[in-house]
Amino acid sequence: MKKLNCWEFKKCGREPRGARAQELGVCPAAQVMELDNVHGGMNGGRSCWVIAGTYCKGEVQGSFAQKYHNCSQCDFYKAVKAEEGLGFTLSAVLLDRVQSLKKTG
Repeated sequence: MKKLNCWEFKKCGREPRGARAQELGVCPAAQVMELDNVHGGMNGGRSCWVIAGTYCKGEVQGSFAQKYHNCSQCDFYKAVKAEEGLGFTLSAVLLDRVQSLKKTG
């Protein structure tokens, strides 16, 4: 079974060359290369809850701390968590990965 990225699951059209990318901009989740292949996704496509500035219900979300509660209730987050089971990478590990790779990159 193909693992969907958030933009495929939510059908937002904000992936590169997506239907709404020119109008709304490309979502940060589609651009965070530090999280490429996490949970089998492209860039941050299967770890969007740790990425600042993603959209939810048409509104820009803030930092991880500001948005995590809402994200933890999201159908996509729950689907990824269920699909990954014991292989689900905790948010703290993902945040550390993004921060440490940005410092060295």
